[in-house]
Amino acid sequence: MTEFVSAAVAFPGVVLGAALVVVVCFWLLVLAGAAAPDSFDTDLDSDAVGFGGVPVSVSVSLFVVHAWFAGLTGSVLVLRSGATGTVRAALHLTVLAGALLVAWGVVRMLVRRFRRFFPADPPPSREDFVGQVCTIRTGSVSTDFGRAEVAAADGSTAVVQVRQPLRVSGPAEVFTSGSTGLLYAYDADGEFFWVSPYDAALAPRPLPRTAG
Repeated sequence: MTEFVSAAVAFPGVVLGAALVVVVCFWLLVLAGAAAPDSFDTDLDSDAVGFGGVPVSVSVSLFVVHAWFAGLTGSVLVLRSGATGTVRAALHLTVLAGALLVAWGVVRMLVRRFRRFFPADPPPSREDFVGQVCTIRTGSVSTDFGRAEVAAADGSTAVVQVRQPLRVSGPAEVFTSGSTGLLYAYDADGEFFWVSPYDAALAPRPLPRTAG
């Protein structure tokens, strides 16, 4: 037990131990609801080191844990060797490099096995347009006719089928080419959107330019 304590407070154990403390604190924040497991996914590219397919926080945490354990084991062996001075320092540096290499190999293997449990973002769907503002591209919109142009989140545009329900009382809202509408529901069977009038001044993003 004394050997492990000595290894933990000496180089490289103390460096890897500090990283382990940071990891533990991060997951405590996740449990407390103050942080999200995918907090760093948009800031770091884990694909570059072969850890892609799982949240960055998961792969980095596994890497630190395995590196700390491998480094601690290697440091104990160095202490038992009785080496001193420059030789001992060189061995500790070797242990650090070896621990990082071992951790990288182990985590890469684990990521390959478990990345299926972290599916990629779902593919784009027509239902993503629900709640978006559109520009009518036909002369009118009825219960069985109408098309509109809508802007996607990535800035591209699409032409979709739109319909306007019958009103129980009073005349139906009149749509003309260039009118602004709101896609408020999607009919999967008919493959069209229900549309209602919308004030262009309240649009959350720029509307598609009027043809002509």
